[in-house]
Amino acid sequence: MQDIEILLENNPGALALMGDTLGKNKISLEGGGVFQNGEISIAHFLVEEADRAKEVLAKVQIEVVKINDVIIQKLRQDVAGQLGMFCRRMAEANVNILVQYSDHSNQLIVVVDDYEKGKKVSEEWIKEWWS
Repeated sequence: MQDIEILLENNPGALALMGDTLGKNKISLEGGGVFQNGEISIAHFLVEEADRAKEVLAKVQIEVVKINDVIIQKLRQDVAGQLGMFCRRMAEANVNILVQYSDHSNQLIVVVDDYEKGKKVSEEWIKEWWS
């Protein structure tokens, strides 16, 4: 799975065009969101076929500006404060979280500035909380 970062025009129908285009090409969105930022909106979505998504969206003039590797992290829902604890652990390792959202399986999705260091933090977290 990868995250695609998309710039959308901030007008009615832009998200519909994106969703229709991906759907017609059998590309499923597994999580993500869209955030308004002036005249554009910035979208991040989790997909299995990021390169193909970029290709099909380009055909309808929707720009995928970046494809990001993601860290997929399961948090313990029975323990309050898990998001803060996990993010603090990333910060202590000097890993900056650039994007955060959830997937359809209630897992935390993060895009970080240093994937290898972030992945190491994630693996340690799994051992500590899920062993």
